[in-house]
Amino acid sequence: MNLLLSFAPFFAFAVLIHLGYVEAALWAGALVAGALLLRDCLVLGRSFKILEVGTLALFAALALYTRATGQAWTIPSVRFVVDAGLLLIVLASLAVGRPFTLQYAREGAPREVWDNPRFLAINRSISLVWATAFAVLVLADAAMVYVPEIPRRLDIIATLLALVGAYKYTARATAQAEGSA
Repeated sequence: MNLLLSFAPFFAFAVLIHLGYVEAALWAGALVAGALLLRDCLVLGRSFKILEVGTLALFAALALYTRATGQAWTIPSVRFVVDAGLLLIVLASLAVGRPFTLQYAREGAPREVWDNPRFLAINRSISLVWATAFAVLVLADAAMVYVPEIPRRLDIIATLLALVGAYKYTARATAQAEGSA
């Protein structure tokens, strides 16, 4: 559940950009990400998470850039940049050997399994599935930016299928791991 909550900044962003408030959507994403970080650290006593720190940096940087330059984003172009940034955060976590899901999984797992190769492999696979889902989002966004004749519903369908697929995989892999523990 904490993993899903960490996507709240993107939900806030999505709602506001579809209402036509691009800069406000970027600031809202940054504010929600900051609130999640504060909640985790100050209220719950948890450590900073790669995804939440990266999300705060992504939205804050884009909001500041938009404010400073007056960048007039289209919805597809700003989604493309945000989704590409999210993909880069996830890929970076994998590249440094710390899959972004690992921090969430450790919160619900006993300390003695944290360094277990199977536990690490499951988190790597879940993070790879999310990276694949985000890559689908980036490709769908790119199609909307560079081939605007494509019906918008295809972008929506691709996005929903990718995210639902990643969520279902995560739930299934987590349940299987818990069942075999």
